[in-house]
Amino acid sequence: MLDKNGIAKRIAREVKDGMFVNLGIGIPTLVANYIPEGINVELQSENGILGMGPFPIEGEEDADLINAGKQTVTLLPGSSIFDSAMSFGMIRAQKVNLTILGAMEVSENGDIANWKIPGKMVKGMGGAMDLVASAKNIIVAMQHVNKAGQSKLLPKCDLPLTGIRCVKKIVTELGVFDVLPEGGFKLVERAPGVSVEEIKKATAGKLTVEGEIPEMVL
Repeated sequence: MLDKNGIAKRIAREVKDGMFVNLGIGIPTLVANYIPEGINVELQSENGILGMGPFPIEGEEDADLINAGKQTVTLLPGSSIFDSAMSFGMIRAQKVNLTILGAMEVSENGDIANWKIPGKMVKGMGGAMDLVASAKNIIVAMQHVNKAGQSKLLPKCDLPLTGIRCVKKIVTELGVFDVLPEGGFKLVERAPGVSVEEIKKATAGKLTVEGEIPEMVL
């Protein structure tokens, strides 16, 4: 079973050379630490950064350099800083090749709920609605079950939606899943030490398992 860093490390393998990639708040921000050597990518943060590097070494943080989740970050040579209007102009113009987001729930149709739990105070949906509406490809980094042990991969989302039919791939502590065009989750890889039966029990939505499922390589 993977921890948050393991999920981020596996997602980093989906990043291809030359991509412009937006990293959402939470687990996705950790992806910056695991970009494979030899892969040239531009990491974007919606608050107005292009060219983010990994998290800073402890003691070398610059409080003026933060990502959308208010975490201190580093900048790579050639990076740029700009206002949020330009940042969202990039996003809405579909200049971002890949968006990596966290989620509270994902449905078997690729719907995502990641901004609000009813009854809890929130500031608003924020930039998530622009990202899910405009991104060419969306990968979700999330925990497979909630604190009560209930599945977060569902036939239908119970929480308010951020976007519909937009998620293409999901990576959880249990495995890697494609969202099929006709609906349903397809198991692609198992996390180390996790069985197919464990994954089936933890998945409420329709799950397709074909042949021998390989164990994830990190």
